[in-house]
Amino acid sequence: MKAIVFLGAGRITSALTAGLRLAGNRQPIVVYDRHPEKLRALRLESRVEIAHDLKSAVERAEMLIIAVRPASVIEMLDEVAACGVTPPKVCISLAAGIPLRNLRARMGPPVRWARAMPSPVCRIGRGLTPVSFDRSLTKAERGRVRRMFEQVGPVFELADRQMDAITATHSPSHGYHALATLAKAAERAGLDRATAMTAAAHALGDSISYWRQSGISLDELLHEAATPGGIAAATMAAMNEGGYARIVEKGIRAGIRRARMNARR
Repeated sequence: MKAIVFLGAGRITSALTAGLRLAGNRQPIVVYDRHPEKLRALRLESRVEIAHDLKSAVERAEMLIIAVRPASVIEMLDEVAACGVTPPKVCISLAAGIPLRNLRARMGPPVRWARAMPSPVCRIGRGLTPVSFDRSLTKAERGRVRRMFEQVGPVFELADRQMDAITATHSPSHGYHALATLAKAAERAGLDRATAMTAAAHALGDSISYWRQSGISLDELLHEAATPGGIAAATMAAMNEGGYARIVEKGIRAGIRRARMNARR
């Protein structure tokens, strides 16, 4: 029976396969990787099938997902081309920064490419997956790709040239980093670790959940929070004066530059 096949058993494969199983996906999922310990862990967690060689993995594929690090993509595609099996028509790359033109240049027709950048939060069914499609993909093929990722959270399509910016922006690392930074500042202000973490998690997570569910615009909420002469207003003003917006923008641009370096590999 044809399967979803992952080449690479790293963190994003682990998150996606766990999310797919949580969503009730019963399609065979096959994973190939050179590291047996990763495969054993995946099989226990998500009931995946293990491919013991690349050829047998590609033979099973209805949809082939390249889930290796950007530096290893070219080598992996060359190995697929040399394994003696025609790959499926639809291949998906999860490699950050590798544009569709690079993928087409390495493995062209009849293969048709899509790119996807699923958030690791897809493990619990609340991921966000930007996707970009090569123009050669049919409407039906695009639908198949979207439906797979929609099992683990919202999906939206955007142009290939925008993928680096969304990759640098939608990473949950922003939330973790903000949580750690805010909690550390609260500790220095006198709170114990547990209380600081609880307060910081509420300030970030619960407030964003309220914004999502309330239908109130972000501008309205910011205006509401910043009561003139109040603590929140003083806190936000000091952060802005300290260069908060500039620092965040600097971080996003650094992520985009790193992604573009991947494209030159």
